Amino acid sequence: MLEQTAYADGDTALTGWLARPVGRPRAAVAVFPTFMNVTAGVSAKAGALADAGCVALVGDFYGPDAPHDFDSAFASMGRLRADPLAMRRRLRATLDTLKGIAPDVPQVAIGFCLGGMAVLELARDGADLSLVASFHGLLATPLPATAPIKPRVLVCHGDADSLVPRADVTGFWEEMDRVGADWHFLSFARVEHGFTNPQAFDGAPNPAYNRVADLQSWNALMGLIDEVAPQSR
Repeated sequence: MLEQTAYADGDTALTGWLARPVGRPRAAVAVFPTFMNVTAGVSAKAGALADAGCVALVGDFYGPDAPHDFDSAFASMGRLRADPLAMRRRLRATLDTLKGIAPDVPQVAIGFCLGGMAVLELARDGADLSLVASFHGLLATPLPATAPIKPRVLVCHGDADSLVPRADVTGFWEEMDRVGADWHFLSFARVEHGFTNPQAFDGAPNPAYNRVADLQSWNALMGLIDEVAPQSR
């Protein structure tokens, strides 16, 4: 069961959803959702993190501008992305809230789709995190990194993703190399965008879902979480 958590970005009221582990958390994970904001699939990922001993907060991209269908979500995403600096401030509000909940453990950020792009923006912006992980996120940015990136970076990508041309992939690699990032890139042949979610936004089966890519990308994330926040013995 996720707990509704109120927070804010300046004057904009936001609503997050918190999953708590049993006992003291070993890591705090900000979970940035798809452009549809919180969905059942993203909530399930937060629950899986809690089962693995992490406290997880699903962030809110939009606040009162929250979408109610595909078209309104697409419009809300456009407004959010129109100002990259304001978007980064919105993302940091989630990080700040989570750190207030669990301040003394490694801080991690993961994201799906728009959320995958979001965590890479946080890494580029100098966020003090141990790890970021992007699942089928966009890789291009209007604000490339110009300083060393603090967190380890995991990108899980479908090579058939029509939203991410191959030039964006190689451009991302080169950007990460320029700033000396510790990056890991896991690419799945013939896998499309949205491969982690078994259901589409309307609840129908998602034709892009790929069970192998979902499982292997999640295992890659958990392996890195085990490195930055080992399970207590």
